[in-house]
Amino acid sequence: MGRATAMILAAGRGDRMRPLTDALPKPLLEVAGKPLVVHQIEALARAGHRDIAINASHLAHMLVDVLGDGREHGVTLHWSIEPEPLETLGGIATARPMLADGPVLIVSGDVWTAYDYSLIEAQRPYVKRTMHLVMVPNPPYHPKGDFTLDGSRLATHGARALTYGNIGLYDAALFDELPRGEKLKLLPLMLDCIRDGRATGEYYSGPWANLGTPDDLARLKTALSHPG
Repeated sequence: MGRATAMILAAGRGDRMRPLTDALPKPLLEVAGKPLVVHQIEALARAGHRDIAINASHLAHMLVDVLGDGREHGVTLHWSIEPEPLETLGGIATARPMLADGPVLIVSGDVWTAYDYSLIEAQRPYVKRTMHLVMVPNPPYHPKGDFTLDGSRLATHGARALTYGNIGLYDAALFDELPRGEKLKLLPLMLDCIRDGRATGEYYSGPWANLGTPDDLARLKTALSHPG
């Protein structure tokens, strides 16, 4: 069994998605006939990832029961179970021992997108003690965006900020010295890398949705059932 070259973040409680997430973890909500997390697993597998880590907390047993060891999807799943959600970076740091050295593709379990993960793999030779992020147009709930792109360089200021699409290629070495089992936010690490000139990005304007609320889910289902 190898170590994971990709990770799906799936530990959040999904409070804004209630009541749907009272009895079901958000990554198991279905879109286009299958759970969100299965869309992610299949997309990662198409890009060549055969070992995938998943962190889980809220109703974690349901995720494990549905997905098992990943064999059904042609992959091996490595589970990192958190008694309480550890925030994004805390979850990654805690799962670090099961991640391969070098660049690791990290995506959110509640994102639906048509982005081809094999595209970001072209950045793998350049991601050393750095990160490469996929940036998307600002959704209505986040009009100010996160970071700007100056060519392929990310910056914290500029004429037009874009939103981080929750898809990133990170050198696992960034997480080596972080504590395990503690709550840690990802943003400070991202800002450090950006300010040090160690972060790049790319712009993706295709289908993408970060599903935070029942209305978000309903809109996506409507859009997919009436394409064009």
